[in-house]
Amino acid sequence: MANFDLDTLERQVEELIRVCRRLTEENTSLRERQEHLVAERAELVEKTELARNRVETILSRLKSMEEEL
Repeated sequence: MANFDLDTLERQVEELIRVCRRLTEENTSLRERQEHLVAERAELVEKTELARNRVETILSRLKSMEEEL
């Protein structure tokens, strides 16, 4: 009976090790994905700022042209 309990415990420990490895891999993957998304967001924010500046410049030019008329 003690042998059976030891075998059961060994299987449970092995399963826990497998789960731990899988979770570690998943965690690593999620962290990499997060880093990618943060970098992508920063790039999009920068592009949005550039576009906003261009639109503001165009609007200023249009107002200037309108005032000249």
